[in-house]
Amino acid sequence: MAAKQPARSMAEIEADLAATRNRMARTVDELAYRVSPQTLKTKALASLRGKANDAAFDAEGNVRLDRLAMVLGGVAGTAIVLGLLRRAFYRG
Repeated sequence: MAAKQPARSMAEIEADLAATRNRMARTVDELAYRVSPQTLKTKALASLRGKANDAAFDAEGNVRLDRLAMVLGGVAGTAIVLGLLRRAFYRG
């Protein structure tokens, strides 16, 4: 058989309910904070800044020239392709 728990007074039950209500209110407040748009935006920006810094700078803080060259080459290639497309389609 299961052990019987001692009977609790009405004051003890009310105190337990109040404590549970307070814990639940704190939990709901924490969840509301975590999913708020401002918090999500802040976390996303911090993550992007970290990734950008890792990609652009080495451990000593120097600019990674190989990555810079790839980015500049991509920008130049895109500009050339767009220029050629413009010339091909908008002959005047």
